[in-house]
Amino acid sequence: MDLLQWLFTARLDLGNGQFLLWREVLGNVFGLLSALGGMRRKVWAWPIGILGNLLLLTVFMGTLFGDPQAVDLLGQAGRQVMFIVTSVYGWVRWKQAKGSGGTAVEPTWASWGTRALLLVALVGGTAALTPLFRALGSYEPVWADAWIFMGSLLATFGMAKGWVEFWLIWVAVDVVGVPLLISAGYWASALMYVFYGAFTLTGFFVWWRVRRRQDAEGGGVTVETAHLDPTVGRGGHGRRRSS
Repeated sequence: MDLLQWLFTARLDLGNGQFLLWREVLGNVFGLLSALGGMRRKVWAWPIGILGNLLLLTVFMGTLFGDPQAVDLLGQAGRQVMFIVTSVYGWVRWKQAKGSGGTAVEPTWASWGTRALLLVALVGGTAALTPLFRALGSYEPVWADAWIFMGSLLATFGMAKGWVEFWLIWVAVDVVGVPLLISAGYWASALMYVFYGAFTLTGFFVWWRVRRRQDAEGGGVTVETAHLDPTVGRGGHGRRRSS
């Protein structure tokens, strides 16, 4: 009980009224560990990622859990729930595939029609969710919170389909997410968004090169799916992104 009480009250004071919740720091650390585990295709990456998502869920539902800044980011909170569901599925699937080589998809470009649909879904979904999130009391600018949620949803779907463009959706999420998190006082998460933004941009070019190599060689390069992000490789080298 003492540990649980510490987890929900502990914070790192930065001076001038600024602070970091240790739950936010630990949640992002678990996310990074999950990314590293996924890069090595380790089953333990999934439960570690789930722990991080659970911690961040309590952070982004600040008023419900009594956080000092009392700021709710409903899109961010909903994003953690989506990641948890995906991680449970991935955890079960990886355990079943362990020792048998797992499953793989080859990266491919989405059609122009699909790209247009993704853009319409991103903009239209953001517009539709903004008044809902505002009515529920999400932090302003609410459209940014809705954008992050919709972008995360579409990027997850794009990853499942193996579309190279899904990396660019993550970049769009991070570009909006960094200033929103800074303005809301979530400094640790904002810092992780900066890191992930650079990581996902790199991932786009990695997949692009893999796709180009496949076209030149007629196949033979695989991309193994891992949570919301891939491991690209020949002989087991790759990259992955977590929560």
